Amino acid sequence: MTVTVRPPEQVGTPGRRPGRHRRPGPWHLAGLAAALVAAALLIALPQAGPPSADEPRGLRTLAEVWPDAEVADLAANLPDGPAYSPVLFIDAGTSVGTAPSPDGTALRLVVLAPDGSVRELRRLPLTATPQYGGFTLDGATLAWSESVADEAGHGRTEMWAADVNGGGAPRRLTGDTGDVVFFNSQYDMVINDGRLYWVAVAPGEEPATELRSVALSGGDVTVRTDPGAWSLSAWPMMVSAGSGETGPVRVRNLDARRIIDVPAGPTELVTCGPTWCRVLVLAADGPGRIDLMRPDGTDRRRVGDGSVTASTIDVGMLDRFEVLSRSAAPNALTNAQQLIIYDLERDEAFVVADGVGMVLCRAGTLWWSVGDSESTAWQVLDLRTLLT
Repeated sequence: MTVTVRPPEQVGTPGRRPGRHRRPGPWHLAGLAAALVAAALLIALPQAGPPSADEPRGLRTLAEVWPDAEVADLAANLPDGPAYSPVLFIDAGTSVGTAPSPDGTALRLVVLAPDGSVRELRRLPLTATPQYGGFTLDGATLAWSESVADEAGHGRTEMWAADVNGGGAPRRLTGDTGDVVFFNSQYDMVINDGRLYWVAVAPGEEPATELRSVALSGGDVTVRTDPGAWSLSAWPMMVSAGSGETGPVRVRNLDARRIIDVPAGPTELVTCGPTWCRVLVLAADGPGRIDLMRPDGTDRRRVGDGSVTASTIDVGMLDRFEVLSRSAAPNALTNAQQLIIYDLERDEAFVVADGVGMVLCRAGTLWWSVGDSESTAWQVLDLRTLLT
């Protein structure tokens, strides 16, 4: 069984279709709420410098802030024709993604090289409502989940791994996955010390979380059960799932066996990562403002008010960047978002691109779709090149 939760801007991405095969469990809905809250945060951006006497100064652009930053282009179709949807970047030119087979009978998981060559890792029949998810990379080891449903709608999930450098065939790690839950976070699955970790909903009426793991060579699955709803973060951290709607928000260090209770007021909804928390402060008529702070409540800063949305469930990419978007035309049929990054070190927001559709960010790489239904393409920015 797999539940995949996605922010609204990613609806329609090939290979990422909803896959609920039975009624959601006790805290599946809390996870859904967390994703929707994170995707719907209304954020206002401070001006990048004082306004002039005549009109406010607009945000600076990526090129103005980082003149040497490079945005790479990626075609939206594989060489054999079908639309390609990247899900993880190994580097700015090499990506992992999904695409239908040319005959339209299967969904493929592939590695696309900079020269356009394609290595097929797996393919699943479209009649089984396939989903690939939970992508994570550790060195040359790529791991992911595969979920399919039978004719009766009963789901089955397996964990797989492969060497992205081309060494050997993909290997099935386990089918003992539990009631897997994903939040469309870059930490849905984590590799640490030769093991693959993920979370599942524990059976029972009270919310509880199973932390499951399996060796990258396969074998028996270990299970640790803790009360409450938790999601994985950067190892060895776990964070509360639910943004505070179902109880206090906590950040847990598995190695240190320490839990931090994140301070939040009665009108605040909090979503945390390993190093930053996003705080939505509610007003009487809806979202009032957005703050960012450390999990212990320190270094709190107001981002502002307005009409900008958080583009990812994850907070503070690379411990520095918050990825945002602003819709220029809410009812437009074509891509109409402005992609913005808030730099926590500079305390400044800057514009990355206009006319943007889907926005995704994982493992330090940001990518987005541009164009329309007749001519769509992807653009890619390695955020790590902005750290210097």
